[in-house]
Amino acid sequence: MAKGLLAQFPEATVALATTGISGPDGGSDEKPVGTVYLGFATQTETHTKQVFFPGSRNRIQSLSAYAALQFCKNKLNK
Repeated sequence: MAKGLLAQFPEATVALATTGISGPDGGSDEKPVGTVYLGFATQTETHTKQVFFPGSRNRIQSLSAYAALQFCKNKLNK
């Protein structure tokens, strides 16, 4: 998704994406509710990360946004 954003917006230098299962339904044994994937991309590199946040839909979404911004910050500061 992050790479797709860079392709769609060529003037962008960084892209960040999140996807996952925030519930309350839709989870499985393999991917339970709270499973979140983060994506970070620049024109030269792409990184992904899987995280898990238990709790309510609102909590999962809030923590996902925070984790995505931290992921971006960490990648830009290396």
